[in-house]
Amino acid sequence: MQQHRRPRHEMPDFVRRALAERGLADAYEQRPPYQRNDYIGWIARAKREATRQKRLAQMLDELERGDRYMNMAYRAKRPPSSQRTPTRGAMQYADVMTRLRSLANADNVAGMARFGINPANTLGVSIPTLRKLAREAGRDHALALRLWRSGVHEARILAGMVDDPARVTSAQMERWALDFDSWDVCDQVCSNLFDRTPFAWEKATAWARRDEEYVRRAGFTLMACLAVHDKSAPDARFEPFFALIVAGATDERNYVKKAVNWALRQIGKRNAALRKRAIAVAERVRRLDSRAARWVASDALRELRGREAGI
Repeated sequence: MQQHRRPRHEMPDFVRRALAERGLADAYEQRPPYQRNDYIGWIARAKREATRQKRLAQMLDELERGDRYMNMAYRAKRPPSSQRTPTRGAMQYADVMTRLRSLANADNVAGMARFGINPANTLGVSIPTLRKLAREAGRDHALALRLWRSGVHEARILAGMVDDPARVTSAQMERWALDFDSWDVCDQVCSNLFDRTPFAWEKATAWARRDEEYVRRAGFTLMACLAVHDKSAPDARFEPFFALIVAGATDERNYVKKAVNWALRQIGKRNAALRKRAIAVAERVRRLDSRAARWVASDALRELRGREAGI
């Protein structure tokens, strides 16, 4: 009796990119060959692009969960211990989330809300505690992606602390920036992760021109972080930021104008030459017909001139 063999499907490039961006290439390879083949064939057979993307998203979600296949329950067979490959992020995720939830503090959440931190999906875990957890977990890109997708406020901050800057993609940065819903998550991710990626400078410029409040804040926050952390950057590299600072200074939104001010102050604090340039820019901003711009300039000038006078 002749056996019917399923046709083998080659993985399209867009699927390969999606697996890499979500950190799920290993999870895909750990699935049985028939599942890998079925997923690719199912996605490729879609006639409409929207359907193709929907099927791709389902595959990625099922790989991330680890217990589903084509909307059916799936339990992976455990290989002999001698053949097991450690999957550190997948093993740690549940433990980390349990730790975070055990540290929840409603009083802290209320206090954070008074400082403008979004209380939704927030546990009230302190930054020092999150840093301690990050040291225990170590650098772990796969774990970071899962923590981010949890949607939990502190898990997202922790994701920025444990992710590997070398493995972060431009597409990942765009997704995470669109997810920002609180100034502290924005600032922590930019200062712990994004400013250390190869895309930091281009994102600072691009995001400062965007309209979304927290994406735009992230652009100016990256400028401030680069001024602090990128010790080797020449002064000329900061010059294009000044025009963006002038343009952003008239944005009346509180979380944007504060980031604009932060960027101007941090660039000006790098050295005497940039301080002189930042003071000149602040003087220009102060003359703009905008309440936000006047605040940005006055606050920056107070600090920069104080430093110039040695105060």
